[in-house]
Amino acid sequence: MSEKSRIDEIKDELELLDINPTIFARKEIHSLPEVLSENEKIVYLIEGRNKLSNHHLILVATERRLIFVDKEFMYGLKVEDFSYDKVSSIQYEKSLMLASIDIHISDNILEIDNVGKYYAELFCEKVRDFMARPTQYFQNTSETTTLDQLEQLGRMKESGVLTEEEFAAQKKKLLEKL
Repeated sequence: MSEKSRIDEIKDELELLDINPTIFARKEIHSLPEVLSENEKIVYLIEGRNKLSNHHLILVATERRLIFVDKEFMYGLKVEDFSYDKVSSIQYEKSLMLASIDIHISDNILEIDNVGKYYAELFCEKVRDFMARPTQYFQNTSETTTLDQLEQLGRMKESGVLTEEEFAAQKKKLLEKL
């Protein structure tokens, strides 16, 4: 599948979900074909600012994982993803016009602000739905997920996000899980 058709599919998915990202999310949206596995579907997407770096980013909830995508001109593409069973809690706080989201993963708290307050609530609900799924759900999809993760690693190596050494180390970790 060509990258152009994949970006068109992604835009169609967003339209069906009634998600209309701003112009500020354009770079991150166009990076999604590199990040998502071929059959991975978006459940919800929001945009905001990372409180620590003050970078604009998008948070993507798929049926498999939670993904942070930050594409900055000077810093390149930064992608962090977490399986739902690693997320211990997600919460939002509304102000007059905007909201912030705190996501607790292991010992880290990822703080995102400048999120539309209505979208923050919906996003948190979608993520909580996946967090509530039994662990067996994720184990049943692990074979496909491992293959998808290997494909993603390959794309990240090809695009220069990962060095050959980083790619080999991550690939080894994934294959050891099988």
